[in-house]
Amino acid sequence: MDKLSPIGIFDSGYGGLTVFKEIKKLLPQYDYIYLGDNARVPYGTRSFDAVYQFTKECVFKLFDLGCNLVILACNTASAKALRSIQQNDLPPGKKVLGVIRPTTESINKYTSSQNIGILATQGTVISESYPIEIAKFHPNIQVFQQACPFWVPLVENNEIESEGAQYFIEKDIMELLSKSPTIDTIVLACTHYPILLPIINTFIPEGITVLSQGKLVAESLIDYLKRHIEVEEKCSKNGTLAFYTTDNPTDFQEKARIFFGKEIIAKHIKV
Repeated sequence: MDKLSPIGIFDSGYGGLTVFKEIKKLLPQYDYIYLGDNARVPYGTRSFDAVYQFTKECVFKLFDLGCNLVILACNTASAKALRSIQQNDLPPGKKVLGVIRPTTESINKYTSSQNIGILATQGTVISESYPIEIAKFHPNIQVFQQACPFWVPLVENNEIESEGAQYFIEKDIMELLSKSPTIDTIVLACTHYPILLPIINTFIPEGITVLSQGKLVAESLIDYLKRHIEVEEKCSKNGTLAFYTTDNPTDFQEKARIFFGKEIIAKHIKV
């Protein structure tokens, strides 16, 4: 890690921009490269092997672009690929972090009943990553999960105002809440889901806290950089942003505005 480098942010599509937005807000001085694998989205229904292979390819593309630190701003990639990449694939001096651990470490701050709900993609639910990680830090917390297979397609296809969106969001929330009457905290364990918050909130009973991951991940990154000075000192700090997509950059730019909150310029890249 001899050369100053940008921080890489990876997601299977647009959802990671909701995390990136919060990271940029709290850490504006750093340089960033965002890579969305939009050509192969969604990841949530794919096998572990496919997600691992796709994630590895994109992480190494970010390494090729000069990044030494990469954040997997994708729950499915964090659940299905992060550990394997960390244990088997990292070149010397390269670091990869995910979004699940920052969320699970701090979840106890929000629940009084010790019963929490997880709304996530099918892949994240099947991986059991959230129950496993929460049990490590907070063994007294009970975790109830609900897969929401239609939520990402609703966002990706700009159908969030449709009757179908209302139907599926209400249905999945009610199914989650039926699993425990004392759930007092719900984690949106997919970075696409904050876009659906206005609808989600209409179906959440009073007294239940709904957590998006962006702020939690950004705060965790601040802490990580403070604890790993050797990594922080090698991060370049010019406040620059670069965006890449494996699909059509014009389409990416149009939808990215919704997730990131402002206009961006994207380039196509092959992985």
